[in-house]
Amino acid sequence: MSTAQFHFQPELDYFLSAARRGKVILVSFKGQQSLKHLIESLGVPHTEVGALLVNGRFASLDRITQSGDQVEVQPAPHGCSVEPRFLLDNHLGRLAAYLRMLGFDCLYQNDFQDDQIAEILADDRRILLTRDRRLLMRKVVQYGYCPRSLEPNEQFREVVRHFELEPLARPFHRCLRCNAVLEPVEKSAVLDHLEPKTKLYYNEFAICPQCDQVYWKGSHYERMQSLIAGLSR
Repeated sequence: MSTAQFHFQPELDYFLSAARRGKVILVSFKGQQSLKHLIESLGVPHTEVGALLVNGRFASLDRITQSGDQVEVQPAPHGCSVEPRFLLDNHLGRLAAYLRMLGFDCLYQNDFQDDQIAEILADDRRILLTRDRRLLMRKVVQYGYCPRSLEPNEQFREVVRHFELEPLARPFHRCLRCNAVLEPVEKSAVLDHLEPKTKLYYNEFAICPQCDQVYWKGSHYERMQSLIAGLSR
């Protein structure tokens, strides 16, 4: 039986059991085991891992662990190394709407199955957002993040901060329902879609070319602005 020591930086404590947090973890293993396999066996998805130091030298996740190795695991750095296009699992519908509100391309359905998500990621390089650690551990997942909070507003702040999305945002550019890019439309073309007070008080409109949802800068727009402003606090 071989053994290796693993030390995780505090930012990764969320994924470790309480008894293992802040401690050097001794892992026993048989045969050839990659660092990825052993790190994930402790509960930390590879998408949350940044630099790895093995015996003081940088290493990759696919390195085969040797008996006696001392492994330091650092968290994934903030920022976005790929185009910020997202795929969200069934439980993150509100987060999907918030990210679309900022103009980001977000694939979401409330009936996605794990195998469907894996198939999409195999063909389309997107960042997976999910609280399902096992899903994040799938080899097909190259980029991903696990929101720590259960509360959608806080999840939104987490994702924006982690991927440093604020400078890349194009607010109110995308349909919150179906993700399509909105198009400006003349008021006269959408009168049949509008309530009497909307017809009276608003003159600038946009429409979704895919689902025909009409948007204008009403009270919902002000609430969204407040939410976006809160990102900087």
